[in-house]
Amino acid sequence: MNKILSSVVLLTFVLLLGSCGGSKEVVYFQNIDGVSLEGSKGLYEAKIMPKDQLSITVVTTDPAAAAPFNLTVGNSVGTKGQLAQGSNLQTYLVDNNGDIEFPVIGKVHVGGLTKNQCQDLIKSKIAGYLAASENPIVTVRMASYQVTVLGEVSKPTVIPVTSEKMSIVEALAQAGDLTIYGRRDNVMLLRENPDGRKEAHRIDLRDANLINSPYYYLQQNDVIYVEPNKAKASNSKISTSTTIWFSVVSSVLSLTTLIVNLVR
Repeated sequence: MNKILSSVVLLTFVLLLGSCGGSKEVVYFQNIDGVSLEGSKGLYEAKIMPKDQLSITVVTTDPAAAAPFNLTVGNSVGTKGQLAQGSNLQTYLVDNNGDIEFPVIGKVHVGGLTKNQCQDLIKSKIAGYLAASENPIVTVRMASYQVTVLGEVSKPTVIPVTSEKMSIVEALAQAGDLTIYGRRDNVMLLRENPDGRKEAHRIDLRDANLINSPYYYLQQNDVIYVEPNKAKASNSKISTSTTIWFSVVSSVLSLTTLIVNLVR
């Protein structure tokens, strides 16, 4: 019977070691202290994609001069070129070729540009229609877009992005983070390029180099899929925390001790 008790103790030790070793599979950015984050320097700017909705405003020192470039819903423009109270600027849908139809100047290719690049481009194109003293200011805003998170997360969801910037970490947090069964080392990111080409990228959340990669910040309509680990895929029964292991092992030890005492 003493051999049985010794075997149980040994098994307990092995299980505890296994649970401690498993933390290496679930901790994010494990090598952060040894990774240079210089590659992440600079603020992220989203790029305009086909099917984006853009709001574009042109302002000049003379409101009447800017009026032709500011289409509004219902054409509610005042006599002096200012927007009437309660009127809304018309949005511009980026077509499949990355183009928009802009008042006066016609077709403008904006696909793949950042907001600042788009503003500079439109400003340069309307300059020829304005006096040098008009000093136009062009403001471009992107309507909200969405990203999708599914698989082994607590709350699979479609997330609206209103700030024009969201990291993969933020998206996973809004989805309730990965479950204990989710693979941190092989998260799939599905992305569509401005030319319509689809790409699949594999991401290791345990590697801090992710922060320097082009996949840290999400783009319009990105899809994140978290694969299940082998334990979940094979329907194996594994514990969800070290606390449960302690509870189970404690119960086994108590039962074994009781049996030993009864046999004596």
